[in-house]
Amino acid sequence: MSTPPASQFDRLREIMAQLRNPDGGCPWDLEQDFETIAPYTIEEAYEVADAIERRDFSDLKEELGDLLLQVVFHSQMASEAGLFTVDDVARSINDKMVRRHPHVFDQPDGRSADGQTEAWETIKARERAEKGRSEDRSALAGVAKALPALMRAEKIQKRAARTGFDWTNPEDILEKLDEESLEVREAIESQDMDAIEDEIGDLLFVSANLARRFKLDPEIALRKANAKFERRFRAMEALAAKRGQDFSSLSLNEQGALWDAVKATEKTG
Repeated sequence: MSTPPASQFDRLREIMAQLRNPDGGCPWDLEQDFETIAPYTIEEAYEVADAIERRDFSDLKEELGDLLLQVVFHSQMASEAGLFTVDDVARSINDKMVRRHPHVFDQPDGRSADGQTEAWETIKARERAEKGRSEDRSALAGVAKALPALMRAEKIQKRAARTGFDWTNPEDILEKLDEESLEVREAIESQDMDAIEDEIGDLLFVSANLARRFKLDPEIALRKANAKFERRFRAMEALAAKRGQDFSSLSLNEQGALWDAVKATEKTG
């Protein structure tokens, strides 16, 4: 009876182990450690998000493979150090998903998505305490500092809101935005760069809170704004070229007119 072929995941583990093998492995892979690989892990996660945003599912398949490789890479290094294996990683997330979904695996209760989100945060807080991380009693404990700043702002605001420290309506946030905008103007007038940076940071923080108030992800909102600006800017360049103009040589007023033309085309398209 023939031996069934190894699964593709097993094959990936074998490939990673060989790349890290001191006897004939890849010199670059052998030089890496958790710290040097971490930036690649973050980059691959963003490339997954980019493929989803572009709805390029062929590319998504490839990017998910690249992200999976990061998990196997970290697990291989951990295995070499006697810390844990990729099987331990899988077991950990399996246990966590069952533990955090008692309404599915234990006692189905028909809760809503919002109800599950609230329960999820409660379970996470209990888990942190059980793991001995209770030294930090803050409601903000456990929010990763390495997150993108806008994403982290939204997460710590959510945590603060669970304690009741939150604006009650959008108008309050809009008033705060006006206040922060005025403080940015005052900082600019003072020409104090530290103050300007500080006030712009406050303005962004409150903007993230406004997005959260409407259950919008500020990171996604900004990503869409980036995409919109890029689309319109490229269209301006194309329109200038069509008219035989060098876009960078045009005055700001002329460039603004192109911008308005592109926006008008989008509205009527």
